[in-house]
Amino acid sequence: MAAAPVCRDDSAILQRADGTPIATFTVEIADDAAERERGLMQRPSLPKAAGMLFVYPSERPVAFWMHDTLIPLDIIFLDGAGRVISVQAEARPRDDTPLPSQGAAQYVLEINGGLADRLGIGAGTVLSHPAIAAGRAAIPCR
Repeated sequence: MAAAPVCRDDSAILQRADGTPIATFTVEIADDAAERERGLMQRPSLPKAAGMLFVYPSERPVAFWMHDTLIPLDIIFLDGAGRVISVQAEARPRDDTPLPSQGAAQYVLEINGGLADRLGIGAGTVLSHPAIAAGRAAIPCR
């Protein structure tokens, strides 16, 4: 297994379960109700290596929608250890259809639509970030 990554609050590090790097995204954090509600709405674009990490206090089923979101997004749902549980790929802008997590999620990463597929982000992918408690993280930060 690869060494634990050096993490920063503004970086979401995605790896395979064995620690092989996949991608690092510069992220904004949405960790309160108002920030989670606003998300990436009304933004005309998102840099390719950027995203938003939604942090919930505990694991629970969640659903997202794209009501006032102007760009297609991949919505990546992760459990309390940072393991991907499901991906809603290419979510359509301005669509009110609920996009559920397909299980209990504590973290959600939104990135540009189509990137998850191109990078191979899915089941078996792990997020490392300081928001994930070291004792709980599938791949803890150092």
